[in-house]
Amino acid sequence: MATNRRAARARELLDDRYLRVRPTIALLGTPARGWVRTVREALGMSQAELAARLSVNQKTVHATEAAEVDGRIQLSTLARAADALGCDLVYALVPRQSLREIVDARAVVVAAAQVRAVDQSMLLEDQLSTGHEERIRREAARIAERGVGLWHPVRDLPGPDADSCVDAGSSAAPMVDRHG
Repeated sequence: MATNRRAARARELLDDRYLRVRPTIALLGTPARGWVRTVREALGMSQAELAARLSVNQKTVHATEAAEVDGRIQLSTLARAADALGCDLVYALVPRQSLREIVDARAVVVAAAQVRAVDQSMLLEDQLSTGHEERIRREAARIAERGVGLWHPVRDLPGPDADSCVDAGSSAAPMVDRHG
């Protein structure tokens, strides 16, 4: 349980940081021609001049710029290029929604699978009760609070979200009731 409290506190701290920087990150975006080329050109630096600063040939700079645009560049290469351009490389994973919302949405996915399994068993015994959605809400709140089994594969749910986090467009996250 102490591990889950630490994880919850870490989520809270990261969510606070993301809340402050998300608007700035959204404004930045990645230039269509990549950061290396965009900054190099803004500095009035040719590929040959950047190559000399990196102690490589012009062809390597061209390949580096292409690799960045294609998403194939290595972080170490990007860091070297940034340094040669007088820049710092800033690397971050920025969640599309708060980490709390990601956990809550995943808890709903896991809870729905568990409730569905119980419902199936109860149906076979002709004991199916009502309140399916409420049971999912309660179970999701319990799972999110405990954090145990939250990221184990969920095999019995159809669709792409069965074994992954529910994305921001999902209606699953609001189902979690922390006070129920």
